[in-house]
Amino acid sequence: MKQINIYTDGACSGNPGPGGWGAVLFYGEHTRELSGGEENTTNQRMELTAVIEALRALKVTGWQVTVHTDSAYIVNAFRQNWIDNWQSNGWRNSKKEAVANQDLWKELIQLMKKNQVKIEKVKGHAGDRWNERCDELARAAVKKVQGE
Repeated sequence: MKQINIYTDGACSGNPGPGGWGAVLFYGEHTRELSGGEENTTNQRMELTAVIEALRALKVTGWQVTVHTDSAYIVNAFRQNWIDNWQSNGWRNSKKEAVANQDLWKELIQLMKKNQVKIEKVKGHAGDRWNERCDELARAAVKKVQGE
């Protein structure tokens, strides 16, 4: 089965505020960088958007995909079964409040069904080359949104 590795990161200047996301996709000898931003968003939305856009960029299905993220929000949603609980509870959290970023979570779930996706935690800002590159892409996207 074909394998692809994806690194992602999100950034925000203020929270909410202008935000950006970055992703680097690896398949064999091929590398592809993606980034984008929004004028008024949150860091969590940008973290999710990075993963979504990276998965959306895959033009094939049935691959083994490993997503490397420094977002505890994303990692915990899968490792601690928050996603399953949210869905079972009608997209309500343990406080019976509407889950934040439902639109993005639902889109991510649909995209993940196209491949075998594993979410891996990477320590942020700790010298991991590709996490650092994603951070650079995300911060550059923030500046672009700000008109710098």
